[in-house]
Amino acid sequence: MKCFIGIDLGSTTTKAVMMDSDGEILGRGITNSRSNYDTASQVSKLEAVVSARLELCHRALSAVPAMHDMVDDLLAALERNFRLELFLNMLEDLKETCLHNAADLRHAEISDQLATALNETFERMKTQLSKLFASGVERKSDFFRDLAGSVYMNVSEEVAEEAKLPFDVLINIYDKSIIETENRPPAEDLVSTFARALERVMDEQDNLPVESQLIRDLVKENLEIELEETYVVGTGYGRVRLPFPKEHIRSEILCHGLGAHLMYPNTRTVLDIGGQDTKGIQIDDQGIVVNFQMNDRCAAGCGRYLGYIADEMNIGLHELGPIAMESTKAVRINSTCTVFAGAELRDRLAMGEKRSDILAGLHRAIVLRAISIISRSGGVTSEFTFTGGVAKNEAAVRELRQLIKENYGDVTINIDPDSIYTGALGAAEFARRAVEA
Repeated sequence: MKCFIGIDLGSTTTKAVMMDSDGEILGRGITNSRSNYDTASQVSKLEAVVSARLELCHRALSAVPAMHDMVDDLLAALERNFRLELFLNMLEDLKETCLHNAADLRHAEISDQLATALNETFERMKTQLSKLFASGVERKSDFFRDLAGSVYMNVSEEVAEEAKLPFDVLINIYDKSIIETENRPPAEDLVSTFARALERVMDEQDNLPVESQLIRDLVKENLEIELEETYVVGTGYGRVRLPFPKEHIRSEILCHGLGAHLMYPNTRTVLDIGGQDTKGIQIDDQGIVVNFQMNDRCAAGCGRYLGYIADEMNIGLHELGPIAMESTKAVRINSTCTVFAGAELRDRLAMGEKRSDILAGLHRAIVLRAISIISRSGGVTSEFTFTGGVAKNEAAVRELRQLIKENYGDVTINIDPDSIYTGALGAAEFARRAVEA
């Protein structure tokens, strides 16, 4: 099967979209962007392949009339168990890497204790983290580093205290080992991992409407379909670092414009708030860019700014929006400059302002800056589409809707649940057109 892939290498996340010859999306993948951009693009592409495999299995099982009512649940269980298998493999790799790095440290007097402590730490981590992949459990993140890091900190501190070992030694070993581990591809091929996950799922099933062997055969058949990487196009903040020839690179502006057009054909104005920049884009009825503006000089008011605020408040980035939604008033924020944000934040808290009100003001300041950029690009015309990671922040969306209405009246605003993949989607379509056109 011919497959066309778009990779959007952003400053915070790297996204990949895989589509077929007809322009139908087969799969999507996302991972943390790292200093090793080659690895980030490989991992996101691997995630898109996993997603594509599941989509092909979904199509095959849905073609069996008796399976209609259970396909979604069955595929969700397959993905959940596949993620668990993949995660446990990476956790084992991380443990072995930690043990190897511990042996290299000059702590001969505690080497045996250190190895014992690491083994105990990872045994407890395995027990805790496996529960995150149980049915109905919502994970705050699917990134290995996020899940493993938070639990390692807590567990290793307990183990270090029990073993009377320096906690900082365990932390230093982890910091070195996690980079090595996440920069390696999975040790096992995906088909084998899926096969084990499938057997785990089938063992849990009862009262199947068809023979279990039929399900096994259909899933295995679609897991083995060759997905030919026909053409790949790269875009995004780090696109110049992608290991692609120059003709396989497209600008973020072009890809976000085309991607928004594919999602919403009537779109004429696109706003993308990414990690390092904000873009106001005007497109025609074919998704071709006719004008655009970007923020100048720095990443003020972008995703990096929100990340800095989250760090200052010692909360997760995903918590900013929900907390801001609790506000009863928006505090006026004078600067969206990352350099001065911490100082102003601390001043506001010292003055007795509520955290939720401060965050609401911060979100409004960010969106005001974005509206200014849109205005310089030509304003809002016809349908308006909001893309990028910040489009998943409910407080930012609330402020955007309010400011658009204040400045441009009742305008159709499109926000797709998969808006973070807009740039990768446009890149994938450029890849498809390079061959199919």
